[in-house]
Amino acid sequence: RSVNIVAFGSERDGFSEDSQQTSLIWSYLRRSALISQINSSLSAGHVGNPVFTEYQACVFGNVRLVVRDCPVWDIFDSDWYTSRSLIGGADIIVIKYSVNDKASFQELKDSYIPMIKKALNHCSVPAIISAIGARKNAVPCTCPLCTSDRRSCVTTSEGVQLAKELGATYLELHTLNDFYIQKYFGGVLEYFMIQSMNQKSSEKMKKRKRMQKCHRVQPPQLEQPEKMPILKGETSHYEADLHNLLCCCQCADVAFYPEDFSTVVEAHKIILCSVSHLFMLLFEVKTPADIHDASIMGTAQSLFAVEAGAAFSPAHRGIPPCVLPVRVVVKDSVFCSCLPDILHFIYSGAFQWERLEEDIKKKLKDPEKTEHVLEKVKCILKTPGKLNTVKDCRSHQIKRLYNTSLRLFFNTPVLADVIFKIQGATVPAHRAVLVARCEVMAAMFNGNYLEANSILVPVYGVSKDTFLSFLEYLYTDSCCPASILQAMSLLICAEMYQVMRLQHICELYIITQLQSMPSRELATTSLSIVSLLKKAKFHNSDCLSTWLLHFIATNYLIFSQKPEFQDLSVEERNFVELHRWPSNLYLKQLADYRNYVHSQKCHCTVM
Repeated sequence: RSVNIVAFGSERDGFSEDSQQTSLIWSYLRRSALISQINSSLSAGHVGNPVFTEYQACVFGNVRLVVRDCPVWDIFDSDWYTSRSLIGGADIIVIKYSVNDKASFQELKDSYIPMIKKALNHCSVPAIISAIGARKNAVPCTCPLCTSDRRSCVTTSEGVQLAKELGATYLELHTLNDFYIQKYFGGVLEYFMIQSMNQKSSEKMKKRKRMQKCHRVQPPQLEQPEKMPILKGETSHYEADLHNLLCCCQCADVAFYPEDFSTVVEAHKIILCSVSHLFMLLFEVKTPADIHDASIMGTAQSLFAVEAGAAFSPAHRGIPPCVLPVRVVVKDSVFCSCLPDILHFIYSGAFQWERLEEDIKKKLKDPEKTEHVLEKVKCILKTPGKLNTVKDCRSHQIKRLYNTSLRLFFNTPVLADVIFKIQGATVPAHRAVLVARCEVMAAMFNGNYLEANSILVPVYGVSKDTFLSFLEYLYTDSCCPASILQAMSLLICAEMYQVMRLQHICELYIITQLQSMPSRELATTSLSIVSLLKKAKFHNSDCLSTWLLHFIATNYLIFSQKPEFQDLSVEERNFVELHRWPSNLYLKQLADYRNYVHSQKCHCTVM
């Protein structure tokens, strides 16, 4: 017997400096008298990154307890396959948030609760919503300057309303002491554990009754179908791609100079603007009226100067892009000496703040100058209208900003230096992102091809919607196909441009959708699995084509009745017949057993 619990969210205040705060789950496991033999380990998601801590223990003496604690909600954005598997296998779901982090609560309510409800798919899994912490500002400030304060508390009514939307039990834990952990939270959790075990025992008993065998002649045993091949996801190399762009300096459109023009450091406007409102202001993506932050505007004026006549618009002049980079003079000599390290920090994902601190300390060897440069970097990364703290520059917050901010420039003409023409429509894009993320486009824009010196690039062989989904993946490192057919079209596009990770993502999406399709829907669907198989083979998707063959063989009784079954080649037909389920031997044994039962003319003894 076992109980599986999945916990999402963090109990920590996003502005708290205490990184060692004990988690709710660990506090309960450590203090509960019912828990014994606790083991913990870090586990990786489908894309290979450590995303949750797994605890294994014993509860109620001999019941196996498995708890997976996921403190970061990013798993729903970056690894939907793992998050869906976690929710699908959970007997109990625990959702945690800090009452002093209103922004995280709002994001939980707007973005992640709908995802959890969709993943549950109307399954009755008990859920607990835990509001943790004592509210720091019980009386809200009426000062106009505080109306956008992110530290405003989450009220009890807001938590209760969220629990009603999910059908969950709402708990408020003012502190993680013995009373709230053992008596309050532990009592509710242990009640749901007992309910889960009772439900499993009841289902097991019902199944045992259904499987009672005939005393005279045993029916034939149906063996399980062969295990289908398992596809493994490819680890993301999104940040490495953009960092390599800085190292090779392809398609650079910005050149930073010291005041004496003795050296030059090249960069890309699209990358700089994706992490900094200051650079948006500097390169005229935003105006001072858009920024509304005197510190950002003051830092931009005191730190940089764009040379007059340096900025240009390739679309207006009709000259090839990436020819004349914008010349920017760095007025601060100390900051300029550290600019290569700062750019490496930005291009690596802008989340390795501690490493940047160490690099600048080693280079300058002067605490005052080091603090001066780091303050400038904080201002560059600052969000307008918000306080700039060291906490804002820590890894998890900046990394998340970086992965989503390039989406702002997706399919927009802002800073665009190439336009794709497809199906009579135009799609603006940025060569720097394309070259960094796609080797085929890197060769196309940097080799001896017509596209290298053209602004307008025609695209053939794919639809506009498919190509937009492809570009969206290049910009954001994520994709969410709307259907199996769209995923197959995107797979074909990914194979055309040799983006292997996107191809694997599409393969996994197709497999997941087909696996979740009930037999009745599979029998009536107009989707041609054989056509998917042919396309997968033609476009070198060996893993998917092998899996589809096993899928057809496993569902032989359904597909053998469809006209498309005749389109299989001789080799494919032989494979399906060899691995078909159920086998011919089983069907013959089943027919003999039915004939025996009817020949006995058995009647109900009660009637």
